[in-house]
Amino acid sequence: NPSYSSDNGVLFDKGKEELIHYPVGNGRTSYAIPNTVTLIGEFAFRECKYLTDITIPDSVKTIGTKAFQGCIGLKGITTPDSVTSVGDGAFQSCYYLVKVTIPNSLKSISKYMFSNCSYLVSVTIPDSVETIGESAFSECKSLTNTTIPDSVETIGEYAFYYCESMTKITIPDSVKNIGGSAFRTEILDRM
Repeated sequence: NPSYSSDNGVLFDKGKEELIHYPVGNGRTSYAIPNTVTLIGEFAFRECKYLTDITIPDSVKTIGTKAFQGCIGLKGITTPDSVTSVGDGAFQSCYYLVKVTIPNSLKSISKYMFSNCSYLVSVTIPDSVETIGESAFSECKSLTNTTIPDSVETIGEYAFYYCESMTKITIPDSVKNIGGSAFRTEILDRM
């Protein structure tokens, strides 16, 4: 094929620089992305429920929109510092994701990036981040605390919506804009 290549059922562009699609029905529990890949395409791993461990190499610069959405088996993910762009909803509805490492190279946590990750307990936001997007952590019901660094200027609407286990959050003086219902919880709705 002049445009595509396949490696163990995983679809790439011809030069293996873009991972286009990982087969949903593949029963493997772990997968190491080849170090030729610079782009993980939109929806590339969407709803790959069997995967519990994915290794992202330092060659990756971009993670596409909803690339890992619905990967319910994932328990942790480390995104290397080579990544400078992560699309909206990249890890949305990865219910059992407990731990994430956000790269120091990221300036923005995109919309819905970790929304509905019900078991996400803690997250460290690096000093490079300036914007926390709309609904970035909405419905992360197990998230107990997070530190927002001094680099953050904007917290989007519904950013921490229904993070009902959150007991403490410190908002630095650098924050200029906080969107509506950014910290709204079910407890507030009952008042």
